[in-house]
Amino acid sequence: MARVLYLGGLGRSGTTLVERLLGELPSVCALGEIVHLWQRDIRDDERCGCGARFSACTFWKRVGERAFGHWGNVDVERVRSLRDVVERTRHIPRLAGAQLPPAQLADVREYAAFYTRVYSAAAAVSGAQVVVDSSKHSALAHVLRWADDLDLRVVHVVRDARGVAYSWTKTVARPETDGGDEMTRYSPGRSALLWNAHNAAFGLLARRGVPVHRIRYEQLLTDPRAALRALADYAGVPATDADLTFLGDGYADLRVGHSAAGNPMRFSVGRLPLRRDDAWVRALPSGQRRLVGAVCAPMLRAYGYPLNPAQVSQEA
Repeated sequence: MARVLYLGGLGRSGTTLVERLLGELPSVCALGEIVHLWQRDIRDDERCGCGARFSACTFWKRVGERAFGHWGNVDVERVRSLRDVVERTRHIPRLAGAQLPPAQLADVREYAAFYTRVYSAAAAVSGAQVVVDSSKHSALAHVLRWADDLDLRVVHVVRDARGVAYSWTKTVARPETDGGDEMTRYSPGRSALLWNAHNAAFGLLARRGVPVHRIRYEQLLTDPRAALRALADYAGVPATDADLTFLGDGYADLRVGHSAAGNPMRFSVGRLPLRRDDAWVRALPSGQRRLVGAVCAPMLRAYGYPLNPAQVSQEA
């Protein structure tokens, strides 16, 4: 049974950074956003975090052979069809129920099985005790809850909604497409609604008995060493002083990884600065800042965020 640490939350909340830091631990293998593996990697042959095309990456070749005999044996159209049927935000209320109708349960478990085969194969190939999937999607986490052969532990990564909204307005290129594509952009109002919905969905998952550990992005950057120790303890893997030597004062030294998809940070190798990014306090227009703050106020308070931007600046 594969032990999976599933990183969840709305995009631009810091999940890629959490994944990269976890991936430096000797007992952990970081896989990236597996939700995109079927299209972007198997079908489109985009670049792995190591820089090689997916089809040329030795690690992923071995995973594909162990999981499916060969990646060419994966019915990508079937995966996409099942995703449309079971892995959508609108399906979460049913997925969060105590039971599912037999036909729906069969679809959910068939879809989840594609993921569990990848997780188990990656654990075997890497020799890791835990694999990390940073797919983020709340609906996928609810689907994986129904898998029979999976030790699922969720890390709910939260960032101040106003910082997330500002990040979604930026133009960010996708290096894996060799400059031919950009990451999705959302308006502040749209990202505020998504922030509420996705974070609430992870709260619901916890109430359904799935282990969920919440970490704030800002908390991670305030004390990365303590945050990583807590995450390792939650995952059930060691994090000794020797294991954490890659963390310095305000930086992390990163090795080459094999993240299948995700934020451009997955390509970073060498010294990565670790510092809070509260540029939104100054750069997000006041009207948009107030809009996001008003829409997300109840959950911002619940997560311990001050509603007054001036207090955010003081904390930083």
